[in-house]
Amino acid sequence: MRDSLPRSNSHGRAPGTAARARIEEAALDLFAERAFHEVRLDEIARTARASLQTIYRHYGDKQALLDACVLKWANALAARMTDHLAGIETYKDRLRKVFWVVLDFFEQNPKVARMILGSVYPGAMRYDVTDQQRQLTNMFLEVLAEGRERGILNDQVSEAILLDYFYGVLARLIQMQSLRQQEPPLTDQVNVLFDMLWRAIAKP
Repeated sequence: MRDSLPRSNSHGRAPGTAARARIEEAALDLFAERAFHEVRLDEIARTARASLQTIYRHYGDKQALLDACVLKWANALAARMTDHLAGIETYKDRLRKVFWVVLDFFEQNPKVARMILGSVYPGAMRYDVTDQQRQLTNMFLEVLAEGRERGILNDQVSEAILLDYFYGVLARLIQMQSLRQQEPPLTDQVNVLFDMLWRAIAKP
């Protein structure tokens, strides 16, 4: 795993934090505008007011920079989801909350949605998931497994397939919302959208 996160120095502060922040913000802006292969590192460096040497020193190459940007926002989403799930007891409401959190996150961060849709391809990411993301995925799989065991969710497929359905619908909704733009916000339609998904994964 490439170490794309800053290491703390003896004073407890990460070296180059300001430069990294500028570089990742510039990368987000450019990857949100154009596909990964259309963005050059020298453009990112110029937009970030940084040298190419600084980018190479912190990230190594363009793919590693994209990985770091996606990882940063994936961690932010995982943290939000974990916070919002705390204290929700009703099974269906837990899944509805996950659904809403993801839609709301990408509505609040449209550049992140465009970056992921335009530049992230299956199997292209080279980083390992963080412990936080792994724990979140495992927790959600456990929630889906519980639903199958309790006879709430379809038990003719595995919880992994249920997870694919759940995230697949979210990914398509977010993708098309980003392209259409003129549609009402997805969060305004969350109840009807979730109920459509619920009918697909609930036990017949």
